[in-house]
Amino acid sequence: MKKVFLWWLITGSKGGENRARIILVLKERPYNANKLAEKLSLDYKTIRHHIDVLKENAIVKSTGEKYGALYFLSDEMEDDYNTFLEIWEEFKRN
Repeated sequence: MKKVFLWWLITGSKGGENRARIILVLKERPYNANKLAEKLSLDYKTIRHHIDVLKENAIVKSTGEKYGALYFLSDEMEDDYNTFLEIWEEFKRN
């Protein structure tokens, strides 16, 4: 995964902070969309939107179907997690 792409996904586009928070939580363990909404205190529809963006960009994968689908980080995102953390730390400082 390109570092420039992660910068755009987190800092250069609307909703980047919520996407970063989802990535941080999914690093701990898989969650379904409802549990993510509860854990992050976000609306379910907001979570669904950001999960769709993250799936389209190969940041997260899912297993299961519909409501019960569990989301977790893709192998590529796992490999680039330290790069993501660098970007997240920079984002939080600004």
